[in-house]
Amino acid sequence: MQPGTIHPLNRVIFDIVSIFEKYGFSVADGPEIETERYNFDALNVPSDHPARDMWDTFWLKENNIGQLLRTHTSNVQIRYMENHTPPFRILAPGKVFRYEATDATHEAQFHQVEGLVVGKDITFAHLSWTLDTFVKDFFGEEVEVKLRPSFFPFVEPGVEVDIKMPGSEKWLEVLGAGMVHPKVLEACGIDSREWSGFAFGMGVDRLAMLKFGIPDVRLLYQGDLRLIDQL
Repeated sequence: MQPGTIHPLNRVIFDIVSIFEKYGFSVADGPEIETERYNFDALNVPSDHPARDMWDTFWLKENNIGQLLRTHTSNVQIRYMENHTPPFRILAPGKVFRYEATDATHEAQFHQVEGLVVGKDITFAHLSWTLDTFVKDFFGEEVEVKLRPSFFPFVEPGVEVDIKMPGSEKWLEVLGAGMVHPKVLEACGIDSREWSGFAFGMGVDRLAMLKFGIPDVRLLYQGDLRLIDQL
């Protein structure tokens, strides 16, 4: 009988977690079925905020209470901040869901890893070093990294991280990040005058496609053992 092997998505998650554990991060978990508070409201995305259009959400109704399939693992960050006193460094890997058409680069379900650091005197320099070091640990020292300004309602300032692989002239966006918005800290009972932090999030599926040269994200979910055997 042929022995089993690790799925490429799990392999990438294991690699990411292993890298961040070296930086002092621990892993946190949370529910996939979530309320609006943890998926949106506490992340500075109230019900009338236009930023909600950034996420195509699977809505669930139970006892007339709005529930949903989480659109990111940021809900884990909110739950952790509510129940722990800083300082802390956590990583939140897990499956997320978006109500969108599938194609070679999009799926209705995919995997994310998000990170959160909260402490005294945390600055953008800490964020920049962490992301640059992670990308080079994951892809290799020769990869080029740049941070590009972007908008996310739960961070200020926000950035997207682009990489350029050796021998390529094309920049690829691989993750988003920023300094935790003071309103997010306050919503979790953390004094933003005393504490600061940064957060980041990355799509595991995209990283797996880049690392293993997989041309279509849907291949990761079809259960075709030929893909697993090749990797």
